[in-house]
Amino acid sequence: MSSVEPPLHVRSTFGLRETTPVALGPDWEGGWRCGDVVLSPVADHARAAWSAKVRETLNPDGVRLARPVRATDGRYVVSGWRADTFIDGTAEPRHDEVVSMSLRLHAVTAALERPRFLMQPPVPPWQDVDVFVAADRSAWEQVPLRGVKGQFEPSSADGRTSIELIGQLATLRKQVHSPDQLVHGDLFGTVLFQGSEAPGLTDITPYWRPAAWAAGVVVVDAISWGGADEELVGRWEDLPEWPQMLLRALMFRLAVHALHPRSTDAALPGLVRTADLIRLML
Repeated sequence: MSSVEPPLHVRSTFGLRETTPVALGPDWEGGWRCGDVVLSPVADHARAAWSAKVRETLNPDGVRLARPVRATDGRYVVSGWRADTFIDGTAEPRHDEVVSMSLRLHAVTAALERPRFLMQPPVPPWQDVDVFVAADRSAWEQVPLRGVKGQFEPSSADGRTSIELIGQLATLRKQVHSPDQLVHGDLFGTVLFQGSEAPGLTDITPYWRPAAWAAGVVVVDAISWGGADEELVGRWEDLPEWPQMLLRALMFRLAVHALHPRSTDAALPGLVRTADLIRLML
């Protein structure tokens, strides 16, 4: 979460000069509310501009989307900040509803083209986004993490354990045939609920994978860290190639844990427990 409020020139460019910023919680990832608009720091300009452009016109069924607010000169991003309409809600452990919303969202995003930045490999100087790109590819490439060997290395014992577990899980993979499409790959903990209103989304984190994989990431996260009941994995077994999608979602999260510099050893036990559940399905 950002502790630095948006500069005055940024607020002015978005037409928010006369408002006083109020810091929001982790649901908005460091955002500051200015009236009915939220200003949020941007980690990657290309992805932020893409998300804003998509959310401007996307209309998934039963989803409240934060719409982008353009600057006075038409830009989506100004000096590392973006602006979105504020939507009410907080993250809640309503895991099945998140999976259901994922399916509705991805029924619409299936029509989107693949952004050019999703075709690019991780490149130095390494940023947070490169870790997630490398982790995503590790779940699908023939030899996990071979392409970044020597560039991303786990520095802790539990990180090395994660790499070993990825290698074991890779032997359980089978060829899948579900088509890749544009999906939101980080829905756990980012969906906002407000009573009986439709679930809300403040952003879209893009990946080019099958829709069932994105649902699998939600389930893996929810069981590993969200206190979800173990039966969650079985309640969505009708999704295409579900065990293999769960397997790849788990490998992705293990790779993030192994490679991200801010990972803590507290994350691994939940992933190991989830791995035992998924192995039983394969």
